[in-house]
Amino acid sequence: MLKQNSDNCPWCGTDPLYVAYHDEEWGVPCHDDRRLFEFLILEGAQAGLSWITILRKRENYRRAFDDFDPEKIARYGEADVVRLLADAGIVRNRLKIASVITNARALLALYDTGTTFDDLLWSFVDGQPVINQFRAMSEVPAATPASQAMSKELLRRGFKFVGPTICYAKMQSMGMVNDHLVTCPRHAELS
Repeated sequence: MLKQNSDNCPWCGTDPLYVAYHDEEWGVPCHDDRRLFEFLILEGAQAGLSWITILRKRENYRRAFDDFDPEKIARYGEADVVRLLADAGIVRNRLKIASVITNARALLALYDTGTTFDDLLWSFVDGQPVINQFRAMSEVPAATPASQAMSKELLRRGFKFVGPTICYAKMQSMGMVNDHLVTCPRHAELS
């Protein structure tokens, strides 16, 4: 059983799934469009819930949403929405489910402009991770000017559930910012 290193960021506690996520994924720079899309969907699903709830449902999300294939999701219709609303393995919220379909369509429209999701998202940090130097969780912001700009641009392009706080959580999870506390071994590993 994984146990939290006492120097790790305190938010991951001792839950093995949470510790593994912290130790292996959170804050690792990602440039894969499919994973970036996956985390956009998962961060949106998390709104108002705990992240551990979404982590526990992650495999169900992958199954329910065709492994986050935007081309397949963009073709979903009302029958798919009904199917998803009946799926106890995901968050059964009509607005959140509809946003996944909307976001897949917005992503395809982005591709039509010749831009990748990776290029768009990473442009808000000039293509390089922002290395923060936080010593306490109380110092970590919920949103920043960069996440506000990202939110505004994603909304302009038709994406949903992309407020500044959701965008900042995405930036943290996908390694656009290194918000591991400086006392956490992962801070130095990812810097």
